[in-house]
Amino acid sequence: MSEKQTAQQTTFDLAHWQTRLDELRAAHHVPGATLAVLVDGEIHELASGVLNRRTGVEVTTDSVFQSGSIAKIYTSTLIMRLADAGELDLDAPVKEILPEFETADEEATRTITTRQLLSHTGGLTCDFTYDAGRGDDCLERYVEAAKGVALDCRPGTAVSYSSLGYNVLGRIIEVLTGQTWDAALKERLFAPLGLERSMTLPEEALAFRTAMSHLGEPGKDPDPAPAWDLMPRSAGPYGRVLVSAGDMARLAKLHLDGGTAPDGTRLLSAAAVDEMQRRVADVPDKWSVSADGWGLGWTLYDWNGVTGYGHDGAAIGQYGYLRIVPSAGVAVVLLTNGGGARELYARLFRELLGELADVRMPDAFEPPAEAPEVDFSRYVGTYKRAGVVITVSERAGRPHLVYEFVDGMKDFSPPLDVELYAVTESAFAGTGAGPSFSEGYMPVVFSTLPDGTEYCYIGMRVAPKVS
Repeated sequence: MSEKQTAQQTTFDLAHWQTRLDELRAAHHVPGATLAVLVDGEIHELASGVLNRRTGVEVTTDSVFQSGSIAKIYTSTLIMRLADAGELDLDAPVKEILPEFETADEEATRTITTRQLLSHTGGLTCDFTYDAGRGDDCLERYVEAAKGVALDCRPGTAVSYSSLGYNVLGRIIEVLTGQTWDAALKERLFAPLGLERSMTLPEEALAFRTAMSHLGEPGKDPDPAPAWDLMPRSAGPYGRVLVSAGDMARLAKLHLDGGTAPDGTRLLSAAAVDEMQRRVADVPDKWSVSADGWGLGWTLYDWNGVTGYGHDGAAIGQYGYLRIVPSAGVAVVLLTNGGGARELYARLFRELLGELADVRMPDAFEPPAEAPEVDFSRYVGTYKRAGVVITVSERAGRPHLVYEFVDGMKDFSPPLDVELYAVTESAFAGTGAGPSFSEGYMPVVFSTLPDGTEYCYIGMRVAPKVS
C-alpha cells in the first residue's frame, strides 16, 4: 500500500456483493456485468448475467468487455511513461513532435501542448469519427484527416472532452516508440503488468468469452446490437481497449501502488503518478460523469472531502466505470453490456464506496422540487461544434433543446428532442437522456468562456454559440 492508504483492514463480503450485483443488474435490465473490487491489496472478481441475450452464454469473471473511453487512461499512462523516460516534454508544442499536426486555427496549431491534450484543455473537439482503415497507418491517416476540423474553444480556456486529442496522443506514442499504438500498449503496459485479458483488436477478443453490445428502450430488456464492434481501429487510443474487469483493476493498482508493477518493476515514477491526479482545471458540468475537475487523463472527484479519481466509458451498447479512492486503497471496476448501466453503476457504487471507503457519492441529478426562476431567453440560439448542432428555444413558454449530429456524424444517432428543467441559474436537467448520462436526466450547462464566448456544455463538451 502507498502512504496515502489507511492501514485499516476491511473484510470484503463476496456473497453479499454477488447478491447485490445480481439484484441490481436485473432491476435495471442490464444483460451482463462484471465487477472487480480492489481492497486491502487484493482483487475480488464477480460476474452476473449473460454475455449475449440471444445465445444465453453466461458472464464469467474472465469475460472481456469493451471499455470505451476508459481506454484514454491506458493512453495517458503510456504517455506519462514516455515523459518519465525523458522522451517527451509535456509542455512542448505538439507541432514539435508531430510536424504534420494541424488544426483549423493556425495559432492554436503552434501552441497546443501534450499536457493540454491529456487534460482536455487543448480545444480539440470530440465527435470527429473517421474510419482510417485497418492498416498500421490508421492513426497517421486519422490525424491527417482531422486537420481542418474546427476547435471547440481556444486552447487553455476550458475543459472540452476530446477523443480527437487522444488520437493525437496515440500518434505521438507511435512516433516516439516506432511502434503502432497497439504494439506499444502491449509491450510497455499489458506485458509488465501481466494483463492477460487486455487487448485492442477484435480478432484478439475471439480467444476469450466476449460480451455482446445490447441496445434498446430505457426500462426494458435490450436486444443484441446489429454488430459487436462498431468502432474503427483508429478509435483505439480514445475508446478501444478490450478488457476484463480484473485486468482493469490491475491497472488501477499500478496507480495506487505509486507506479510499481506486482513484481516490483517501476513503470511510472511516483511523481508522474501524482501529477496525473493533480487538478488542471475545474469543470462547470459536475454531473455528466460526476466530475469536479480534470487531471492528466484522470477525471477527479471530491466526495464531501474524500478525493478520488477514475473514468467512465461508453462503446455503443457497452458501458464501463472505474473509481479509485487513494485514502482507502480501494478501486472499483464495473463493465456492462447494455441496459440501464448508469443506474446500476450509481446504486452499486454508492453502496460499495460507502462501505469500503467512507464515500458519499452525490445524489442523482434531477430537477429540484422547487425550480429556480430563470430568464431563459438569454440562452436561446444555435450552438455548434464539429459534428453537432444544438438548437435552444422556448416552446409554449418552456425551455427546449434539440441535439443533432451533423456532417460526418449525421448517421451516428437520431436527434434528441429535450425538454429542459432548471436546476440552477445556468444548469438544466434534460429529458430523454441515454444510458451514458446521469441516471435519467441529461445535464445541460450554459456559461461564458474567459474570452467572452457563450457556450452550451453537454457531455463535457463545449459548443460555442453561433447565432
